[in-house]
Amino acid sequence: MSPSRPRALALAGAALALVLTAAGCGSGDGGGSGTDGGTGGGDSGKDRAAQKGALGAWKPCAAPTAAQGGGKAPGKGWECATLPVPLDYAKPDGPTIDLALIRARATDSAHRIGSLVFNFGGPGGSGVATLPELAKSYAGLRARYDLVSFDPRGVGESAGVRCLDDRELDAAESTDATPDDADELTAAVAQNKRYIQACAQHSGKVLPHVGTTDAARDLDRLRAALGDEKLNYFGISYGTELGGVYAHLFPKRVGRAVLDAVVDPSQDPAEGSLAQAKGFQLALGDYLKDCAKGAAANTCPTEESITTLLKRLDAHPLPTTQKDRPLTQDQAVNGIAAALYSEDTWKYLTAALREAGTKGTGTTLQLLSDSLAGRSPDGHYSNLQPANRAISCADAEQRYTPDDIASRLPAFRAASPVFGESAAWALLQCTDWPVKGAWKTPDVRADGSAPIIVIGNTGDPATPFEGARTMTERLGKGVGVGVTYRGEGHGAYNSGNRCMTRLVDAYLLDGKVPKEGTTCS
Repeated sequence: MSPSRPRALALAGAALALVLTAAGCGSGDGGGSGTDGGTGGGDSGKDRAAQKGALGAWKPCAAPTAAQGGGKAPGKGWECATLPVPLDYAKPDGPTIDLALIRARATDSAHRIGSLVFNFGGPGGSGVATLPELAKSYAGLRARYDLVSFDPRGVGESAGVRCLDDRELDAAESTDATPDDADELTAAVAQNKRYIQACAQHSGKVLPHVGTTDAARDLDRLRAALGDEKLNYFGISYGTELGGVYAHLFPKRVGRAVLDAVVDPSQDPAEGSLAQAKGFQLALGDYLKDCAKGAAANTCPTEESITTLLKRLDAHPLPTTQKDRPLTQDQAVNGIAAALYSEDTWKYLTAALREAGTKGTGTTLQLLSDSLAGRSPDGHYSNLQPANRAISCADAEQRYTPDDIASRLPAFRAASPVFGESAAWALLQCTDWPVKGAWKTPDVRADGSAPIIVIGNTGDPATPFEGARTMTERLGKGVGVGVTYRGEGHGAYNSGNRCMTRLVDAYLLDGKVPKEGTTCS
């Protein structure tokens, strides 16, 4: 929900574990030419063989770097490699960048189907760091698939975008991202310009080439390098947008694909941010109702107590265990949002709000906020924030001014008294961005593609359910197969719901296409 997060990220296991431990507690051109069989992106069999040869040797994985989020090496059974791809696909023989890859081989090699490539969202999430953390959730799929993920271009160790350093990012927290007067607006605009200038200074050569269309072309290079005729794909959150764009560009190369926690391809950034504000407000209401049913209902927060806390924080940040980092209003909003990504973390939200209300300290809310921002306990930030901004601004052509946002504020406030203003002012992030955006909205039409399973979660805060319906329709008749999960949290497959696990596994492992409209609850 922060200004650098217009699209949703599936919380990585490492970041979530950190929080739990520490707490104790329209239509666009879709990239234009280059559809499968066209002239811009198709690769001949000879090209595919050459690309396969370009894949670096698979070696034991080192620990994730700071840019990837840090943490421990994934250990035995995991292999890492790099794949060179063109920096600019308009100049295929020009400079290249290396994509960082990770894989765990199928355990039942005799019945191996191929590779299953994951993108966990963001944009900006490191697949190299995230896949090992979430691998237990996909153990059944690993029997017959090599599980593969990667850092998309601009992310982590794949020519990761660099902007402000750790110290500068911490200092930026003192700037109010939801300005209430002319002085605060001036400061927010100035901070946004400093951020953008830093991105241009440190990563100017990469910024024009980190959009989703380029990432989709990278996916096809990866498919070829892995030796697969078809791309078997599991996209989550922003990964659903990437999957939809890939299907549009290369429909005949889609194998078995699943899109979970679906970004609405019909919405421009303003529409998407407004929908997300509504989604988080819905999830907050569900959390409050659930808390009120519990044995300790008398300790539960209310929406009124939350909005009162946020108003107080606007003028008086709360102390935390980090003396130089008090909890700001913006951090509190982001911390609340972070806890709503999973029903499992609702209890930690209760503890965090109780801590803020009764003890007058904001440590747990700040930890939750840090998990969403990619900040580790040692003060290092991953490149999640700059990558998110760079990819988002390379995609969307809209550039919103402060006056544009001010005119939309009433609608955002009405949508959510807690998250509305933050979601509205997030639209400022691409103002003055040095690269022109590619589209109004992405084109995901995929005529001729194999069926793609599209999963919508009725309680999803970050990618509201309606997005799955739209994606299903826009992929095209006979391509998008919509299924529903009646639950809470961001996404469905990792919810632990057995019905959903069986449904997805039956398709990915056995090719069994579910009936349109199938519902799990």
